[in-house]
Amino acid sequence: MSFSDDTSVRDLGEGRFDAPIRPGWDIAGNANGGYLLALVGRAMATHCRRPDPVTLTAHYLSPGREGPATVRCETIKEGRRFATVSDDMEAGGRGVLRALGAFGSLDDGPGGPERVDASPPELPPVEDCIHSASGEGFAPPFMRHMDLHLHPEDAGFRVGEPSGEARMRGWFRLPGSDRVDPIGLLLGLDAFPPTIFNARLPVGWTPTVELTCHVRARPVPGWLRARFTTRFVTGGFLEEDGELWDEAGRLVAQSRQLALVPRPD
Repeated sequence: MSFSDDTSVRDLGEGRFDAPIRPGWDIAGNANGGYLLALVGRAMATHCRRPDPVTLTAHYLSPGREGPATVRCETIKEGRRFATVSDDMEAGGRGVLRALGAFGSLDDGPGGPERVDASPPELPPVEDCIHSASGEGFAPPFMRHMDLHLHPEDAGFRVGEPSGEARMRGWFRLPGSDRVDPIGLLLGLDAFPPTIFNARLPVGWTPTVELTCHVRARPVPGWLRARFTTRFVTGGFLEEDGELWDEAGRLVAQSRQLALVPRPD
């Protein structure tokens, strides 16, 4: 099955969607947060008849597990260019996530003035990077659904040798002919291992509290360059800032995630 198949939803009418959580998109049985956000994003876009998420914020309420799930959407505002939509996802009789987003078309209208004070991350060629689903170490099931290659300097955590810098860089795309569209960018923004795995701290997991994604442009076909960084690990939380750049050198999506840092056992 492709990513587009595994994020397909069925319109039940009156804002309700059948949105089953498909197998194989999990980490230790819990569905990846970016996959869940892409699933509800597909439902929200279908509901408001606007194809592209422009900004989407999700609060994660409980783990999503493989099986039936329902998404309920409500249009909060219908504007000329954007529709604002809220969403509730439920599975197994409990809430999984609640989201609010603005949807439109990234193809509408001319672009405005630009100023970009950053550049894509410098990466070795794909073949010289470390495939995330191969070899030893961190390789949860959902990573088998994508082509994700880590910068060698950021892959040491997989064999117990973290770099000491809370950073992850690498290449990302969907396998085969499954092109990364704006919904696929939501997955890419939460596909990489947590940055804290390289920070030499006693942390084994970082459950997401909130994830916000900004989609800037529709990527050209090909690989995406990714960079994720964390500057602050305080008070039992961390932030993770993400960037995705396409092969035309354009910033196509950004994210900020707030995650818990559980106390060591």
